[in-house]
Amino acid sequence: MKRKYEGEEVDVVIVGAGAAGGVLAKELSEAGMSVVVLDAGPHLDPQRDFASDELSMQRLGWQDTRIVDGQDPLQMGHNNSGKGVGGGTVHFTGVFLRFHESDFAAKTRDGVADDWPIRYEDLAPYYDKVEKEIAVSGPKHFPWGSFHGPYPYPERDPLSPNAFVFQKGCEQLGIRSVVTPLAILSAPFEDRPPCINRGFCNQGCMPNAKFSTLIVHIPKAVQAGAEVLGDCMVTQILTNDSGLATGVTFIHQGQTYEQRARLVIVSAYVVETPRLLLNSANSRFPDGLANSSGWVGKAFMTHSSQDVYAKFNEEIRLYKGTPVLASTQDFYETSADRDFVRGYTLHAHGARPVGFAAGVTRSSNTPIWGARLRSTMLDYNYYGRVTMVGEVLPNPDNSIALSEEKDQYGLPRAKVTFSYCENDQRLIRHAVDQMSAILEAAGGKPEIVVPDTAHLMGGCRMGNDPATSVVNSYGQTHDIPNLFVCDASIFVTSGGGNPTNTVMALAARTADYIKSKATRLEL
Repeated sequence: MKRKYEGEEVDVVIVGAGAAGGVLAKELSEAGMSVVVLDAGPHLDPQRDFASDELSMQRLGWQDTRIVDGQDPLQMGHNNSGKGVGGGTVHFTGVFLRFHESDFAAKTRDGVADDWPIRYEDLAPYYDKVEKEIAVSGPKHFPWGSFHGPYPYPERDPLSPNAFVFQKGCEQLGIRSVVTPLAILSAPFEDRPPCINRGFCNQGCMPNAKFSTLIVHIPKAVQAGAEVLGDCMVTQILTNDSGLATGVTFIHQGQTYEQRARLVIVSAYVVETPRLLLNSANSRFPDGLANSSGWVGKAFMTHSSQDVYAKFNEEIRLYKGTPVLASTQDFYETSADRDFVRGYTLHAHGARPVGFAAGVTRSSNTPIWGARLRSTMLDYNYYGRVTMVGEVLPNPDNSIALSEEKDQYGLPRAKVTFSYCENDQRLIRHAVDQMSAILEAAGGKPEIVVPDTAHLMGGCRMGNDPATSVVNSYGQTHDIPNLFVCDASIFVTSGGGNPTNTVMALAARTADYIKSKATRLEL
């Protein structure tokens, strides 16, 4: 493997080239630092390697085996984890929402979970920066949270039939809805074209109208001098006798390499980040790196993501257009008239045929098989769909740990244990009722409820107290000052909306911190 920095000690090595890793690579390399980025998956070319094919593009997700456990074991893979340069941004829907002020103070406001050590105001300038940098398209007025617009680019147009149905149902019930803020271009930007509504956002955007760090931040990082290496599985973070990180080891095509660095940043996402920290245990850190608190891998969260399908008399054609084009956050905040705290976002969410079939076979009311499955699939064009992004409260028993089973690299596989709490279940029931009501108000007959989850957060949470957290508010580990964690694993709560914007805003904030403290960090 031909290497630019082979044998050299660099300023920064970043593990993972997804939403956070891409931002960090660009920001730090443009600041003049020598940067190496390692990703376990391939470095793909959208025009050459993407296809409008649901089955083949499953490979954009992390398909390696993980052990699942708990009362509500998660389905792992394409739906909640990316693998390859660009990470999950390569195959996400492009929904780009900000967290609300209440998300950072759930303990203070609602008496649940914990408060973040930062507030919305700390991230607001970084939300602005990221949204401008990738030209987020959005409505003229966004009625929820602290940011009401305008977005850098105008909202997407035209809407899909499913989005029209959703907005019609919301209007009938007095529920506010908007065209969804999206990291998808509504007009040309830099060298990228506007969206033409191909609808295969989850399979990778071949025209590059949808943002990903693969096509935006990584090329800029490389132009600034960073070295980005795909198919490189990092197996261990190395430390010295002083307890500082000195670099990482990684495997590429069966051969082991070492990359020395003055600063190590782990941005490998919610399962692989704790797994790497735990797998890097040594005599000085017998319980894993950055784990003196015992919180590495603890209190990770997902989003509840139940789908409701309703059958209409007229064709909806769920494959048409960008998957998510209309949303509401009218149920985002805690309300005294509900039997749960916190809340959720609802999206009009399209579905390709294979995804539709896979979902309905897992229907929570009556799983659909055999002749009924065939009949349902023949009526595919007549179904509309609404999906939820529901907040799940942190629970220390929901954990990422190491199993006894080994993977192809000889490393213990991740064991992912998850169970909903009663508040989570009540929230889900309320959301399913609202989704059903919206579809019914639009003229549909709700028939199918599919239990699902999406997005992972937590497991290396931030905090001011080293006894109850893994990192500080900048992602700097309490135990090892030149080891950072920066991805969704540092979230304290999950919020009720899609997390990518917050992940990238945190990464931009961490990059500014590293640049300002470079001397102290011995860079």
